[in-house]
Amino acid sequence: MSTKIAIVSYFSTGAYDANTVNEDEILSGILTDLGFTNEIVPWSDPQADWTQYSTLLIKSVWDYFDYYPEFLNWLEKIKDLGIPVLNDLDTIRWNSSKSYLLEIAEKGFPVISGMLLEKGKLPNNEAIREQIQQEMVVVKPLVSGGAKNTFKISLSDWDNFLPKLTPLLEDESFLVQPFVAEVAEVGEYSLLFFNGVFSHAVLKTPAKADFRVQHYFGGTIKVIEPDPEMLESAKRLIREFAPNSLYARVDGVLVNGEFHLMELELIEPYLFLALTPEAIPNYITALRERLL
Repeated sequence: MSTKIAIVSYFSTGAYDANTVNEDEILSGILTDLGFTNEIVPWSDPQADWTQYSTLLIKSVWDYFDYYPEFLNWLEKIKDLGIPVLNDLDTIRWNSSKSYLLEIAEKGFPVISGMLLEKGKLPNNEAIREQIQQEMVVVKPLVSGGAKNTFKISLSDWDNFLPKLTPLLEDESFLVQPFVAEVAEVGEYSLLFFNGVFSHAVLKTPAKADFRVQHYFGGTIKVIEPDPEMLESAKRLIREFAPNSLYARVDGVLVNGEFHLMELELIEPYLFLALTPEAIPNYITALRERLL
């Protein structure tokens, strides 16, 4: 088979990529410069013939949580075809549900993990209070992204929130996490790694009176240099949970001076390639190591 690479993306509706630099196009240009024929292909394209590609680079499947059963079926289809995929399919499946946060916490890493609210079951307010031990919480789907169906709630107002949450729980499981004031006050740090090597980092700060750091909710982003302790914390997570990943983004927050994981992004993270001069060269180096 001739070398032809698919950059796996999604059918953009503008919901998750507004006001962003098109990193699919950046990646396509890099691959072209490296001598690879390539195409940007939505993962859910029913007309796509995946057998024509020698490698799939999963980059921007930003709607996978909207069509999760179909996405899992697609992963199985690709696995059956035996096409090399970066990041690999087992990693992507593991990372697609936020239950991975509970697993990481069980292994002793500092994590804003939370408590599982199972699909079809009525949540127990007292059990939540006992486990979370905090009045303000954040509730989000176990499989989600882009702050979809994410709520900030006071447990004293939990009974009033139940009429909104209960119908959602009929369709999927949720995670209830302690609200981290430091996210609203300081922001969330994102450390980017290529082939396990640190590349660059940013600080995402939410808009005033909001807790969501995504840019499409008015959040701001600036390049930062992580201190040695934060960087080492992120490296430990990469070594343990993403040692063979082409790309990884460690999202976290400082709580009492200690870095706590918020998300380990191994499926489709925005890589902030246009914000710092070393990002694209580091990405090129990693791609060359994997593909040439």
